[in-house]
Amino acid sequence: MNKKNYLKTLIFIAVFSVSFISLPAFAATCGGVETSIISCRPGDSDTLGGVGSLLRLGVQILTGLIAAGAIGAVVYAGILYTTAGGSSDQTKKAIGLIRNVVIGIIAYSLMYFLLNWLVPGGVSIL
Repeated sequence: MNKKNYLKTLIFIAVFSVSFISLPAFAATCGGVETSIISCRPGDSDTLGGVGSLLRLGVQILTGLIAAGAIGAVVYAGILYTTAGGSSDQTKKAIGLIRNVVIGIIAYSLMYFLLNWLVPGGVSIL
């Protein structure tokens, strides 16, 4: 396989992976109008009102994008590693890429937990 086919495979896997990530359905009202995301006043499960809903939505989108990117990067690194043959440069690049993905996931997890600690009521997406 050449580099163009690897890129096509990586994009296909990323798009396929993102298709399994879905946002939960929200049902709220704001000023008598039904909305799908934002509520005007704090409810039982949303102590921040509309801002909290937007913050939760942002965290959900960011989590999905990071998950898709991490999956794509690990797949690409795996392809690099398995096709390296005797090339130590390609092997080092693949190992470095996997190391960077792990560091990125750890950094995002720390940011997520810090955000849940700082924001009243948290921004948990579960």
